Amino acid sequence: MPDTREQTAALIGAYYAAFNAMDVEAILACLDDDVAHDINQGSREVGKAAFRAFLGRMDHAYSEQLRDIAIMTSPDGKRAAAEFIVDGIYKVADEGFPAAHGQSYNLPAGGFFEIANGKITRVSVYYNLTEWIAQVS
Repeated sequence: MPDTREQTAALIGAYYAAFNAMDVEAILACLDDDVAHDINQGSREVGKAAFRAFLGRMDHAYSEQLRDIAIMTSPDGKRAAAEFIVDGIYKVADEGFPAAHGQSYNLPAGGFFEIANGKITRVSVYYNLTEWIAQVS
């Protein structure tokens, strides 16, 4: 059965609701076992285990809430995009980035998704890293 726009929008909405709750199991339930994750200005990681590890690293160093989430879908529901604002706290220094001491940041960001069989098969997230560094430096 092909994915529909409504199903895709609901899936992406559930993914972001789970992210805001930092409900790792609910996030992973939205993903295909072989999900491809393109990390902002970084490499591609594949699979739920890698995504779980990424979420652990993120939760350790950052506390983030997403707001003003706008979800857009392709007519066939096989692709989606979301634009949102990230309100965050930089808790613990992440390797290669400035020292952390509870700095807050506020950035626009976007996510791009591929969907198949009711699951997210690709997540690509983008934000302005230079602006983030300026806000936490």
